[in-house]
Amino acid sequence: MDSILALVRIMARVTSKLQITVPKALAGRYGIRPGDEVRFEEAGETIRMVPAGAGAPPDALDREARLRLFDAATERQRARQPVRIFHEDGHGPGEHRRGCTRDELYERGSPNAD
Repeated sequence: MDSILALVRIMARVTSKLQITVPKALAGRYGIRPGDEVRFEEAGETIRMVPAGAGAPPDALDREARLRLFDAATERQRARQPVRIFHEDGHGPGEHRRGCTRDELYERGSPNAD
């Protein structure tokens, strides 16, 4: 219930000059002071106000930085996945052959088959 009351209290009104006063509680929590710059970001159906010193927006990263982030995320995902050991026939433990290999299926379905 306290969180709902906190949301109700943290409201701002847009003036006729399209200016917004940052509520004191939020300014204090995020270290926003008079004269600081903030950035407005579209976030789906909402607008996010971010203090300018809070880091660059995702689209401001260069290609190399995005690739490093992608590689790090890929490594985290690989670490989460269990390691599967495959047999010589390409099947994992507990998997049964279904009578033919993938290559045999492709050969059967090709126009040059029988």
